[in-house]
Amino acid sequence: MHTAASLHAPAAGTPLPDGLAPAASPESAPEVWPLTARTVEGRLHVGGVALDDLAAALGTALYVVDEADFRHRARSWRASGADRVHYASKAFLCAEMVRWVDSEGLHLDVCSGGELQLAADTGFDPARIVFHGSNKSVAELEAAVAHGVGVVVVDCLEEIERLADAASAAGKVQDVYVRIAPGVAAETHDYMATGGDDVKFGFPVRGGHAERAVLAVAARPELRLAGVHSHIGSQITATEGLTLAAERVGAFVAGLAERHGIPVDEIDLGGGAGIPYLPGQPRLQPSEFTAALREGLDRALPGTRVRLAVEPGRSMIGTAGLTLYRVGAVKDGLRRRFVSVDGGMSDALRPSLYLARYTAWTANRTANGEPVHAAVVGRHCESGDVVVPDIALPDDITAGDLLAVPATGAYHHVMASNYNAQPRPAVVAVRDGRARLMIHRETPEDLRRREAHGEPVDLNAP
Repeated sequence: MHTAASLHAPAAGTPLPDGLAPAASPESAPEVWPLTARTVEGRLHVGGVALDDLAAALGTALYVVDEADFRHRARSWRASGADRVHYASKAFLCAEMVRWVDSEGLHLDVCSGGELQLAADTGFDPARIVFHGSNKSVAELEAAVAHGVGVVVVDCLEEIERLADAASAAGKVQDVYVRIAPGVAAETHDYMATGGDDVKFGFPVRGGHAERAVLAVAARPELRLAGVHSHIGSQITATEGLTLAAERVGAFVAGLAERHGIPVDEIDLGGGAGIPYLPGQPRLQPSEFTAALREGLDRALPGTRVRLAVEPGRSMIGTAGLTLYRVGAVKDGLRRRFVSVDGGMSDALRPSLYLARYTAWTANRTANGEPVHAAVVGRHCESGDVVVPDIALPDDITAGDLLAVPATGAYHHVMASNYNAQPRPAVVAVRDGRARLMIHRETPEDLRRREAHGEPVDLNAP
């Protein structure tokens, strides 16, 4: 049996090419792997299940989710000091995931009619659902009211009027959060920053936009202001921006009471707690995240006990997931060795979208070769189709080997596409030596069913 230190490690004193970080095992970098990940005689196990057995049973590419990891992190968020914890389903959602969220006593944050319908079909209590999203359709707003969704987060003036009309038609009063932009830019990728003054989400505090939105809600008797919402971005690992945002939101709430006599009992300050994707990167713990928000609220609202809601997604599911690939070809370029796998940007869009970086590890055997500068690339017709752009991989990795890429539980399956007519992978949960399918693998027949073959369109249909 190989020791953890010997697996994939270069010989003593052997420099890594170009100063690259080596491939990382669960033993050498546990921070990026699911809690139950172990290497046993060269074979990677998660939840007590060998990943090469999963590959044989379900094929690759394959998303694997460690149920114990998710539940552990869900309970950490429940114990973080927040009054309500909403799981941000945009990170990853399916019917089985809805059941996990329900069983852990979490609320559920959805941001589309499709996510709402999935939750409803699975029997989730609609009173524990928060409906997010920008530019919600009239049909989505009507569905939220009809289902009895607990809170709808309003994002524009048109939405306030449309939601009020839907509630009036149904004879109901709908609770809402008004989403505001506090003018705080998160230290993250530009595409993941959502709290500045010039973003598509919410109403900027600057210029009075947020205040006018609250007054618009107050003017409609079919709506009740349940709270104020703000979210400054994702993959945040420093707390200063969180505290500043909370302080500015708290000051806004204090101003509503002073100028208009409008009380706010609950403030939802979103999610965005960062996780490690590479060895040595930090994780913002739930208690640290919540404490930073409380500090900002206490500065702006001293002596006031406002309820705090948070919306973690990535930090609950991200590390619980990994993607398993089979190597199809290995070839040398002028600068790097290209290790081509049977997936790519159709199941791992984040490296192309955000230049996100990951590590990798062989799952089926011990690779003992010397480290070489390599890139794990996909099978699609794009130069940007790179899963792991720069990594020191053993030079004996060959066609047929299995590679596992950790920390892919969030924003991988939900962003998957059919680019190059590639069917989307299955999702499997593992726990206590057992595997249970969460989402079936898409098939070519599934794709063929969408073909309309020139079917005529009735332009006079209602």
